[in-house]
Amino acid sequence: MSGEIDLEDPIDPDVDLRVSAQRRELVRHHGPVLGMIALGGGLGALARYGLARLLPTPARGFPWATFVTNVAGCLLIGVLMVLITELWAAHRLVRPFFGVGVLGGFTTFSTYAVEFHGLLRPGTVVLAFAYLAGTLVTALLATLAGVWLTRAVRTRRAL
Repeated sequence: MSGEIDLEDPIDPDVDLRVSAQRRELVRHHGPVLGMIALGGGLGALARYGLARLLPTPARGFPWATFVTNVAGCLLIGVLMVLITELWAAHRLVRPFFGVGVLGGFTTFSTYAVEFHGLLRPGTVVLAFAYLAGTLVTALLATLAGVWLTRAVRTRRAL
């Protein structure tokens, strides 16, 4: 696979890349979105890297940096979704920048899976499953807490 676009078999059947107007429309409408996702993703990944440096994981220890990253990211996703769907008429690039980019680059469920696998060793199996279940449950609860807290603050300010 060379990475080139096959013009005979377009990805989206509604877009014919052989038609210059459709190519321009694709770049004009999706180019800014992809740029914001890339910029936000880079910023989110830098923040995650900083947190990992601040909270290094000892050998056979609980991966606190990834746990905190994923739980905090899920909390912020809950907050963001309420803000941009219920409170603000957000610009079309806000959600791709913050939701997909910054928070997508910040959270790291692939590292979570690798760390879980790394803990599946004699002496740390219980810790591995505690990490697996604890992260999942806590991240979901954090998302719900972000939604609930943001709505509660909105309601309180409306009084």
